[in-house]
Amino acid sequence: MKTWLNAHRNRIGVLSIVLICVACTKVPISGRKQLNLIPEREMMSMSFSAYQSFLDTSRVLPTTDQRVVMVKSIGQRIQTAVESYMASIGQSDRLQGFQWEFNVVEEDVVNAWCMPGGKVVVYTGILPVTQDEQSLAVVMGHEIAHAIARHGNERMSQGLAVQLGGVALSVALAEKSEQTQNIFMQSYGVGATLGILAYSRQHESEADKLGLVFMAMAKYNPEAAITFWERMAALGGAKPPQILSTHPSDQTRIQNLKAFMPEALKYYKP
Repeated sequence: MKTWLNAHRNRIGVLSIVLICVACTKVPISGRKQLNLIPEREMMSMSFSAYQSFLDTSRVLPTTDQRVVMVKSIGQRIQTAVESYMASIGQSDRLQGFQWEFNVVEEDVVNAWCMPGGKVVVYTGILPVTQDEQSLAVVMGHEIAHAIARHGNERMSQGLAVQLGGVALSVALAEKSEQTQNIFMQSYGVGATLGILAYSRQHESEADKLGLVFMAMAKYNPEAAITFWERMAALGGAKPPQILSTHPSDQTRIQNLKAFMPEALKYYKP
């Protein structure tokens, strides 16, 4: 009986958090209410630890490499744009605790990602597809937009709820078991198998729009997104690149980008 009561209290506690988050948290631009069960301070803590662990076990290119120089330059310009945009809409608090970092990993994977706190990784495998700074800004703006919109928190919240089968959220976060850590890594596209944690089309649409605004404010032409995603779509097939498994690229997406382009161009002042 006591065990049942404790479990019941845990479920009530989680439900209360859900209701508070749904009522109070909204995504920039779309205004959509979010389901974020996990406090951002917890997400930051896991992010900084996981990011460093990833770098320690990966082939990180040196800062003198021209590819790294390019990624850091783009990243810093987008960072400035993000900070300016969030201040303009009165949501600078979303950036509280951010410790921006941009790295390039030597791996033949067509992918990039951004963890909470501005922890960005670009794989060398995507550079032949981006081809230039404008298109790489499309990718980095898009990935950073996912972090700003807290999509990973949503995915991890859903993943914990489903995969941990009702285990109290506080226990899952306090113990930070291997399963909890795996769900976190999957939530940001770091793992090879994403399953239910793949970004939804709703998340993608929000990241596309935010990403266009960020790159435009960073003085990159947002129209480069059209040709880039057309190239990405051409890479599809029976086994598409990793980035396509979580970032669906299709004609509908390209049409949506074109539809939003007039709004994005308002922020572009080269």
